[in-house]
Formats: sequence, C-alpha cells, structure tokens
Amino acid sequence: METHRFVRALASSTLFTLLLASAPARADLELPRPSPTAKITQQVGLTDVTVEYSCPGVKSRKIWDGLVPYDKMWRTGANTATKITFSKDVTFADKPVPAGTYALFTIPTKGAWTVILNKKPDQPGTATDYKADLDLLRVQIKPGVAPFRERLAFIFSNMTDDKASLDLEWDKLRLSIPIGAATAQQALANVTNAVDNGWRVYANSARYMLETKKDYDTGLKYVDTSLGLKEDWFNLWIKAQLLAAKGDYKNAVATGEKAQTLGEKNVAGFFLAADVKKGLGDWKKKVK
Repeated sequence: METHRFVRALASSTLFTLLLASAPARADLELPRPSPTAKITQQVGLTDVTVEYSCPGVKSRKIWDGLVPYDKMWRTGANTATKITFSKDVTFADKPVPAGTYALFTIPTKGAWTVILNKKPDQPGTATDYKADLDLLRVQIKPGVAPFRERLAFIFSNMTDDKASLDLEWDKLRLSIPIGAATAQQALANVTNAVDNGWRVYANSARYMLETKKDYDTGLKYVDTSLGLKEDWFNLWIKAQLLAAKGDYKNAVATGEKAQTLGEKNVAGFFLAADVKKGLGDWKKKVK
C-alpha cells in the first residue's frame, strides 16, 4: 500500500515538473505595447532633426483637458519624456538652439501652448527629474485643428533646404513648431573648408611624388594646382625641392626664399625652418 502511494506521488511530482518545463516562460510573452515607441528623422538642408517618443492612442477617451490636463506640464507623449536631437545649430520657433539632444515638454491650454526644450534629455516624465532651471527655452505656439488621428505622431512638413515644420498630431489637434537651419552658411563654410583643405591634398600629393615616386614632373603639376588654390610656405617649399631635384637651382632658390619669407611670418607653424635654411644654402652654391 505504501509502495503504491509512493509511486502515485512520484508520478504526480514528475508530471508537475514536466508541465512547468513545457510552459513558456513569462518573460518570453510578447504583446503590443499600449503606447509603442517611435523615432523619426528628417534632414533639413545639412541638419538632421530626430524625435524619439511613445505614441499613446485615443481609445475613445477625452484627450485634451481630459487624459492630458490643461495648464499642466506634459511629457508630450507617453512613458518617458519625448526627446529631440539637432545635429547642427538651429532655430526652434525662431529661438536659437545649439546642436544637441533635449527633452521636449509642453503645457497644453485652451489657447497657446507653452513648448519647452529642457537640457536634460533622459527623463521619466515631469514629476521627478524635471528642473526648470535646465530649460533652454520656452515659447508660445497656438495649436490648430487637424483630421482625427488615433495615435499621437510627430510629422515633418513644409520642408525646404532652410526650414521645416515639426507637427505634433493627435486626436483632432495639430501643434506646428517651425525649425530653421542655417543651410546657406553651412554650405558656404563647407565650400571654404574644401578649398582650404584642397591645397593641402595637392601639396601632399606633390610631396609624395617628390620623396617616394621621384616623379618630379607630375609633382610639379600637383604643386602648381595647390598653389593655384592657396599660396603657403609649405607648398612653395615643396615646389622649390622639386625644382632642385630637376637641377633648376636658380628657380629653386627663388621659390625657396619666397617660402622662407612666408614661413617667418608664422614662426609657430614654420616647422621646417631649419630644412629650408639648409636647402637654400646648398642650392645657392650650385647656382651658376
């Protein structure tokens, strides 16, 4: 009798263990989030604007002055505070904003909303970590009417190379925030930098032809292109060496002296001063 009870108990225990082993782990259960996360990036000219947020649904609820109370700070989404990132300096509702990542808060009202950029981007919401002294700016923007949208969404509209509108849409409301990018100035700066750095590229190519390939004619073509972009002691000195390598010591001395004159005007950056002095001394002895 005792043996039968032991066998039945063992069987029940084994069955229970097998059931536990075959049951899916609770951590593996994947279900839709009530407020799924979203991320949108838009390039405005040369500037990337990225918004990261969670998008709650209307779900037959009263949203404005209901789920989202008037006259109270709102994380402008669900879960954690909405974040916005600018890859370059911009204007945000005509206010200057340095490149970086910010928390985006709003204070909805019946009239104009207060839109806030806060310098602490990672915040759970408005109740615990928010500090007003970290606000970068506050601006007033009046929302408008929009077609019904079940889930909150951020959308970019009215885009040009210089500006765009960041639109928050939810329920039957649209809040449009103008964003400006300094595209013309940035593009001009890129052109200037390309030209400024271009002379170095050709100068270093000429130096490679001089020191490694010993192809002096090609080196002279490269260095002349470099000098056409910008005349500097460095590319003048490379040209002087190329001329000397071809046996043209007279022009090598003239070009080297010009390099020396320019270099002495920038003593801190004239790092080959000793080489220039020695080279000129050697070449002058060879001038016929």
